[in-house]
Amino acid sequence: MQNYQWSLVPKTLQIVPTDPFAALFAHVTPTARTFFTGQLCQAVNFTGVGHLHLFKAGALTLTQSGAADLEVLEPTLLFFPRGRTHGFVVDPVRGADLVCATVELGGAEGNPIGQGLPDCVVLPLAAHPALAPVCDLLVGEAFSEGGGRQTALDRLFDYLLILIVRHVVESGTVSAGVLAGLADPRLAKALTAMHETPKKPWKLEDLADAAGMSRTRFADHFRTVVGLTPIEYLTFWRMTIARQFLGKGKSVKTVAAEVGYDSAAAFSRVFSRVTGQSPREVEAPRDR
Repeated sequence: MQNYQWSLVPKTLQIVPTDPFAALFAHVTPTARTFFTGQLCQAVNFTGVGHLHLFKAGALTLTQSGAADLEVLEPTLLFFPRGRTHGFVVDPVRGADLVCATVELGGAEGNPIGQGLPDCVVLPLAAHPALAPVCDLLVGEAFSEGGGRQTALDRLFDYLLILIVRHVVESGTVSAGVLAGLADPRLAKALTAMHETPKKPWKLEDLADAAGMSRTRFADHFRTVVGLTPIEYLTFWRMTIARQFLGKGKSVKTVAAEVGYDSAAAFSRVFSRVTGQSPREVEAPRDR
């Protein structure tokens, strides 16, 4: 049975399905920055950050440490969410037509989206037609000279990232982490509750009730799928949000209250333990 939320618009009552990704993406939306469009005519290596490549035409060989080389001959998306080192070898005469972007899932800051994703996702467009319209728009922008081209490309890559995350979750490719939990109808209810109201003083019993499971069964199943206990994940999520708030210049006291702590001191101890930094180290300067 699907859960619904009510949405009122003028003269119309709509029933809108609950989106289990809404609260997660509200705080940790994936972002992309286009850095290459055109024909690649020499070997190149990529490292350090996440990457998303759209291969349009030509031929290239994908190389990765510890993995077999992969020859790519048809339009394909190549997604490396966590900065896995990889390289392209191409025919220097024909080259390969590519659009490439760096991607930020916040893995270094504990963003849960990157956890559980495969090191490399290969999506031939012929086998994934739902991705083709966005890729067509990307290629059209990449090989044009229109005004606002960089911004348009970045926004299209942002949208494509969300489509890829949705695809890997729905396909069952993600077997662990919060994305795997959101793919589980029961765990998704508890996770969404935590994502939407992190400041609420959640207890294990409350989260089990949200999932419609017994306390013991919920705790075991949650840890098996997500990789953390429910309360560990709640703490992890709170610190993820807290880091963002601190980076926007909110005071430690304000942030502590917004993520469910009665005192700045208690919050600071947990933040330092989870992130390895004190709140003051990530707090942005505020206007005096």
